[in-house]
Amino acid sequence: MEDLESNTIPQHDAGPLSEMIELVQERIHKVIVGQNDMVEQLLAGLLADGHILIEGVPGVAKTLTAKMLAKLINTRFARIQFTPDLMPSDVLGTSVLNQQAGSFQFRAGPVFSNIVLIDEINRAPAKTQAALFEVMEERQVTIDGQTHKMQSPFMVIATQNPIEHEGTYRLPEAQLDRFMMKIVVGYPTLEEEIQILERHDESIMADLLSSLEPVITPDMLLNARQVIRSVHIESKLVAFIARIVYETRNDRSIYLGASPRASIAMMQIAKAFAVLKGRNFVIPEDILQAVNPVLRHRISLTPEREMEGATTDDVLKEVIGRLEIPR
Repeated sequence: MEDLESNTIPQHDAGPLSEMIELVQERIHKVIVGQNDMVEQLLAGLLADGHILIEGVPGVAKTLTAKMLAKLINTRFARIQFTPDLMPSDVLGTSVLNQQAGSFQFRAGPVFSNIVLIDEINRAPAKTQAALFEVMEERQVTIDGQTHKMQSPFMVIATQNPIEHEGTYRLPEAQLDRFMMKIVVGYPTLEEEIQILERHDESIMADLLSSLEPVITPDMLLNARQVIRSVHIESKLVAFIARIVYETRNDRSIYLGASPRASIAMMQIAKAFAVLKGRNFVIPEDILQAVNPVLRHRISLTPEREMEGATTDDVLKEVIGRLEIPR
């Protein structure tokens, strides 16, 4: 636990913060082989105070990475497995009659934690998914007319399988928009898979996880988020972000464009990427790195483009290709 005591983050200074994040990445990669983009984007979302949706086939370390990230932060962690029979009260909590007091008392559900991992979010019906709207957007839950605030920091990391559709429910657009980023996780390379096998042959994964110690306290995380907000971004780069999002609303390949919430998210993630690279100012490459994870789940393609086999990433590349990148 000495890491917690030795790490301090001077406000408005990105250097010490990026060093602390490098330590977190180093601890994660002691267990996780490869998946550098996923880890970097997860950390950016954490610093930018946003919720994250991770999409990938089973077995590519989505859940494991989220669990490790939570363990490296000295906060409460809860994991909820979404299933077709899950009810909103199973997630949020419910009022229970206290016979001795003669009154109802609120019993908090598992969502009342700091980092909440929702496995296979698209397995639950729309009613249960909709129960997350308020808690993700306003960081509070209203039950029986009573409002219960979430303790800061609060972050939802959800996973979903893009291949198996039996017994799954499509996430509503309004809920997708509440995720700051959607991270797409692919298969490892051949070399990485060899490393995975060698690592599993040498040690037991449960032992590696149990040996992890937190390196970030909640206060350090809240301070880090202040550093992110103070990162400088030039007005021409702000205009570039607005232009990207605006173009998604006027592209013939896009049926539904991104909202202003996407513009805000892109600016926050660009600032986080800048800090992860040790800078206290945003450059165009930070914005370009943020485009796909921030926008890919917020736009819908026309049926014609979908029939052609195009993806949202393909269309976003076309949109960026038409724009002049400020220098």
